[in-house]
Amino acid sequence: MDKLPNQILAEKESVELALSNLKDAMNRKEKSVIELAAIGTFLHNIYNGIENILKQILHAKDVEIHKTDTWHKDLLDISVSKGIISDGLSDKLYEYLTFRHFFVHAYGFMLEETHLEDLVNNIPEIWSHNFY
Repeated sequence: MDKLPNQILAEKESVELALSNLKDAMNRKEKSVIELAAIGTFLHNIYNGIENILKQILHAKDVEIHKTDTWHKDLLDISVSKGIISDGLSDKLYEYLTFRHFFVHAYGFMLEETHLEDLVNNIPEIWSHNFY
């Protein structure tokens, strides 16, 4: 359990850097497919960081996440059942989980600016939650 705060601190620092890069990308006046792909990457990075934090907390509590086809969703559900996150936060994170799935399996030119903007606009509230 001693390593948990340091591991989470390192993960939070990485997420903070991704948030800063996301802000820079969003501040560009015109967003070509290159900027949209960068925004998608940073959103993906941020969600992965949150997942990593949740996995570390659950591991510290000796809760095992089985690597099934649904393990990403299971991670959110178990995090709710263990009181780490609320149902409401889980619902919001699920939007990023579905985006993550799309991002991993789609092409960068398929990203829609308005959908990315919605995700970006909600990320500060989500990140403001204390995950441990």
